[in-house]
Amino acid sequence: MSNSSFVDRDLLRARFSDAMSQMYRREVPQYGTLLELVADTNRAVLAADPALAQRLRASGDLERLSGERHGAIRVGTPEELRDIRRLFAVMGMTAVGYYDLSPAGVPVHSTAFRAVHEDALRASPFRVFTSLLRLELVEDTALRELAAELLAKRRIFTDRALALIDQCEQAGGLTEAEGEEFIAEALHTFRWHAQATVTAAQYKALHDQHRLVADVVAFKGPHINHLTPRTLDIDAVQRDMPARGISPKAVIEGPPRRACPVLLRQTSFKALQEQVAFVDQPDAPGAHTARFGEIEQRGVALTPKGRQTYDTLLAAVRAEFGGTPDEDSAQRYYALLDKHFQALPDDEAGLRAQGLAYFTYHVIDAGRAGQARDIEALVANGAVGFTPIVYEDFLPVSAAGIFQSNLGEGARNDHLASSNQAQFHGDLGAEVLDELALYAQTQERSIARCLSALGIDSAAA
Repeated sequence: MSNSSFVDRDLLRARFSDAMSQMYRREVPQYGTLLELVADTNRAVLAADPALAQRLRASGDLERLSGERHGAIRVGTPEELRDIRRLFAVMGMTAVGYYDLSPAGVPVHSTAFRAVHEDALRASPFRVFTSLLRLELVEDTALRELAAELLAKRRIFTDRALALIDQCEQAGGLTEAEGEEFIAEALHTFRWHAQATVTAAQYKALHDQHRLVADVVAFKGPHINHLTPRTLDIDAVQRDMPARGISPKAVIEGPPRRACPVLLRQTSFKALQEQVAFVDQPDAPGAHTARFGEIEQRGVALTPKGRQTYDTLLAAVRAEFGGTPDEDSAQRYYALLDKHFQALPDDEAGLRAQGLAYFTYHVIDAGRAGQARDIEALVANGAVGFTPIVYEDFLPVSAAGIFQSNLGEGARNDHLASSNQAQFHGDLGAEVLDELALYAQTQERSIARCLSALGIDSAAA
């Protein structure tokens, strides 16, 4: 079978993302309200800032904006993680980055499955933040053994989904019809199941250990626990959520509001209380709280030097603030962010000049190239322009803040910090990619294209 008969993996990913969004909208109607708010906000921002709209259109980011989202799931065993990796690979998604959330008292470590090349990201930037439960951090031996027993019994994939994954791996792709069948079968893995797999007493024990442990162990599969649209003004969304009947978390996670956004800012509406039935009480419904809606605003990806600066500034904010910000202290927290982050240039030229952020380069006036033979000289004489590279990944502190705000009061926060990337790689069956290396490669490819277009030998540049 020729490759031309296979459905494009980027197209398959885009279709799956849309199908997942439709499913989650049916399961969590408030997510639909959130999508409408984000769409309205983005339209208002673009109408008020034609230059931004033009830049997004020129870079191809405008088209991807309306369909952009990320999801999050939590799996319970290495076997589940390995098969999730295989499932996402069918759609051209690779594990990128390692995130240890144990220092924040969340007993998981994670990666993000996403496309890695800029062309694939432009076609569909869908990402899934995937966390693996770390049973070794469950302190109660009997409870740890119960969780392992329950997880060993469940099967989170349909037989047909696994067969299609096998077929894709062997043949090198799926046909159009097989791709549609794959999407339908894969969605079953991420559906919500109101029927728990545990007794009420077992649920309480798991819940008392950590709400996230109960969310992973007590159900048939890794239900999608949130989907996240991308906004151009997260502060406006945060402000306007209550008017739409949505209760936002207290504080936007990540860097402060800036003229030149960097990395990632996130907020969410508080997790919903959903009715569940336990195996010993089918007619006396209980409740489970885990699923929520999230919003993100993405800025430019920072270089290692930029990330070090960001981490230092954020640590200074948290040290001066002390504790965790809430509704009453949110404004003080934002003020401290603004104060400390003045040390980070708030314009693209400044970030680029100091080597703090990644950019792609494009020819804007070949006639100005003159005798210039390197990218810096070409930018200086106006022959080449630059555009920020969108940050496609996540921030451990922000992820932990989102998790904690949706685990409710009483969530345990006494797990020992225990980063173990080697263990994660073994459980995954592969090594995660270095996200910073991917941004650097994108930047270098754009430079090579510019030099080639201008007839400059890149080896001599």
